[in-house]
Amino acid sequence: MIQDRERYNKQLVETIVEGMQEVKGHDITVMDLREIPNAITDYYVICHGDSSTQVDALSKSVEKETQENLNDKPLHKEGIGNSQWVLIDYVNVIVHIFYKEAREFYDIEGLWADAKITNIEYQA
Repeated sequence: MIQDRERYNKQLVETIVEGMQEVKGHDITVMDLREIPNAITDYYVICHGDSSTQVDALSKSVEKETQENLNDKPLHKEGIGNSQWVLIDYVNVIVHIFYKEAREFYDIEGLWADAKITNIEYQA
């Protein structure tokens, strides 16, 4: 059962990354939080856009990819509308999509620096 969950979580992360790449999300980062005590989720997937329009498009692309490829919908969404920081909660995977300046300000990667961090190469 745990192996099934881990396999699904990895598929979900990959699908989220594909959604981000589809709209040219910048500096896509996957943070594995599974080894961190009291972490609220297994993974963070983070990227940023250069405009509020791109942030909005990134969030829509992530949701579209997860719906079409995995038939999954988020449990909760926040920040839709202001497009500075959109959070999409898939329970075991949480997506953070930032406007560039907001990403620098909140520095989630720095806050969770003890996580295993994977930077995703840009796919043209």
